[in-house]
Amino acid sequence: MLHRNTQSAVSSADGKAAGWSENVDLQTQATRTFLAALARLISGASVRWIDCQPDTCQRVYFANHTSHLDVLVLWASLPRRVRNLTRPVAAKDYWEKGFVRRWIAMKVFDALLIDRKEIKVHQSPVDLMLKSMGDRYSLIVFPEGHRNTGSDLDEFKSGLYYLAKKRPDLELVPVHIDNVNRVLPRGEFLPVPLLSCITFGPPMWLENQEPKVEFLRRARNAVRRLKDL
Repeated sequence: MLHRNTQSAVSSADGKAAGWSENVDLQTQATRTFLAALARLISGASVRWIDCQPDTCQRVYFANHTSHLDVLVLWASLPRRVRNLTRPVAAKDYWEKGFVRRWIAMKVFDALLIDRKEIKVHQSPVDLMLKSMGDRYSLIVFPEGHRNTGSDLDEFKSGLYYLAKKRPDLELVPVHIDNVNRVLPRGEFLPVPLLSCITFGPPMWLENQEPKVEFLRRARNAVRRLKDL
């Protein structure tokens, strides 16, 4: 696929080289591979790429959020070379509960955990996300900001807009996650194997002078549209 600018293309080339030589120990890599395979088995996820291809260029994958498994299933849907360079952004209050969650988040996902209760002015979530990406990594974010059990997407939080504004070179890839909420219903601890579908859509960018409200509406519609394709 064509990249919007040279910086993306350079990042892509660097990323491809880095993706296979990621500096993680064999045990961590084996655990990542096992969990990715387990997630695909339990969710039965079929993966579709529509007007978009897997790539190691720097991206922000933004998706609807209906289940705690969304992070794992979306992450597992990426090819390994892309997955190794992609860090989920997750809620600190959930993923730091208990050793297992904390270990998976920090050791396996290499996740960026955001404190939703104590946001510091001098260290905003957007700044933390940009810092964690550097010039190498991609992110998985859920712009609704919480799990949504309704039939339609909630309004998106403004973080995606400010990410796009501060890093206009990033590809913003909409993702629709279907049926994962039934694999691990709210309040349950044991997943139920079901068929899910993960759909990646065409990348988008913040347009010149595009107002925040219009951009967030366009991003939300980009995810919503994938549900019916």
